[in-house]
Amino acid sequence: MSDSGSSRDHTTEDAARDNLDEASLSRRDRQFELLVSGVTDYALYMIDPNGIVATWNAGAQRIKGYDANEVIGQHFSRFYSDGDRAAGLPGKALAVARASGRYEAEGWRVRKDGAFFWASVIIDAIYDGDAFVGFAKITRDITERHEAQQAMERVQRQLAQSQKMDAIGQLTGGVAHDFNNLLMALGGHAATLKRLVGSDPKGRRAVEAIELATKRGASLTRQLLSFARRQRVNPTAIEIPDLFDSLSDVLASGIGRNITLRVTVPPGTWPVKVDPGELETALVNIIINARDAMPDGGVIDVVARNVAVPPDRPLKSLPEGTDLLGSFVALAIADTGTGVPEDVLPRIFEPFFSTKPVGKGTGLGLAQVHGFCHQAGGTVTIESTLGAGTTVTLYLPRAQMVAEGDADTPRGAARRVGTVLLVEDNPEVATATAGLLEQLGYDVRAVANAEDALLVLDTSAAIDLVLSDIVMPGKYDGLALARTVRKSRPGVPVVLMTGYSEATLAAADQFAVLQKPFDMGSLSRAIEDQRKRSGAGVFGTSPSS
Repeated sequence: MSDSGSSRDHTTEDAARDNLDEASLSRRDRQFELLVSGVTDYALYMIDPNGIVATWNAGAQRIKGYDANEVIGQHFSRFYSDGDRAAGLPGKALAVARASGRYEAEGWRVRKDGAFFWASVIIDAIYDGDAFVGFAKITRDITERHEAQQAMERVQRQLAQSQKMDAIGQLTGGVAHDFNNLLMALGGHAATLKRLVGSDPKGRRAVEAIELATKRGASLTRQLLSFARRQRVNPTAIEIPDLFDSLSDVLASGIGRNITLRVTVPPGTWPVKVDPGELETALVNIIINARDAMPDGGVIDVVARNVAVPPDRPLKSLPEGTDLLGSFVALAIADTGTGVPEDVLPRIFEPFFSTKPVGKGTGLGLAQVHGFCHQAGGTVTIESTLGAGTTVTLYLPRAQMVAEGDADTPRGAARRVGTVLLVEDNPEVATATAGLLEQLGYDVRAVANAEDALLVLDTSAAIDLVLSDIVMPGKYDGLALARTVRKSRPGVPVVLMTGYSEATLAAADQFAVLQKPFDMGSLSRAIEDQRKRSGAGVFGTSPSS
């Protein structure tokens, strides 16, 4: 009896312990379930082996927007984008998790309201002993971190691009100075040869070929400096029809055969005062962008019109805050291309921003257009409708044209008289420039540095104008010489010339600056403009022989 009673007592104790263990386990399971269901920063849910959602916590509801009764029993692929589903990404994720035990990834996911968020996803394979029972999926919304990382990467790319541009600018500036001096020598001597060959057709063709090559070289250098943002603007009066005549070959070869370019410049369209090289670059940038927006062909219309903006009626089509008053020529370039999305338009003129694929654009084209227009005293606007084309309108300041004599001073024209002190250390450039001055009718005294120039000025009163290079060896450069002349001989005007120099930026606000290579016409205009500004009144005219 005692043995039997003892056995019953042990059985009762074991059952009590089992009930206690089950109760403790049930409490732990309940606590764990409460913990998981109460987490709101993470979407935590179970998926069965076929990808069907089996559980759903509060974090999943907050992040994805669905109640539990809306998703339990549904396939988890509904949280992926249409593109990801079409690519089979949900199935691949489960296959990787089943094969390796875990799948980790980041990517765009879709909320109930259709909004996208950037998700960090972990999928673990779950086993009960040796039996595979499904997956545990953890999703976290890291959109803010992703956007901050993207913004940081953009800043780093822009910084790298800026540093690269600065390096290119320094290299370009150094090359431009020497290259433009070479072109100056070629162009100056070509002008002398042109006069010597007279009417000989073969000789004139040879000289004209040299002149054309020189102009193309100068254009190439100007484009490099413009790209590197080292180009000093030199606004001059330009007739719009003449501009498009000079660009016709370049544009025709650049836009392709399946695109029609139509240019409409009504009679009476005002001339504009801008840097011609910068305007050409801006037009080419816009028209090439229009071409790229029409891969299947189309039409580019360029239309010019006069716009007078009185103080009491500001132009309403301009961006908010734009203060534009005066007389302008509006040059509208419209295409029939794909258009620009509305949310992209506000950024279209930002440096380094591009809607083109990687490697297809620098993001500097429209930034150059924007900078050029505003530096010229105008502005630029853009209007676009997705799928219906884009119109970019340049507002360029009106120029007052002044009749000028022919730079080649043909027989019967007035010739300038006076003495020019030429300061140039490069012998070839000095000889070429002296030849141009002599053809214009000036007497020339040439020296190789600023010290010799000051000595001539101290010992001779017969100097009517100083024409000096900026970059020279010795104690003084051309800018220092010009400032000294202004103090000691205020009645003597100074014109500076340069192939390229950082000092040009400081000099341009104080003195006339000629960009090498220049021709006889540019030289003549620069000298006359500076003479008039200084009020020197020392140059006379006499009939040419």
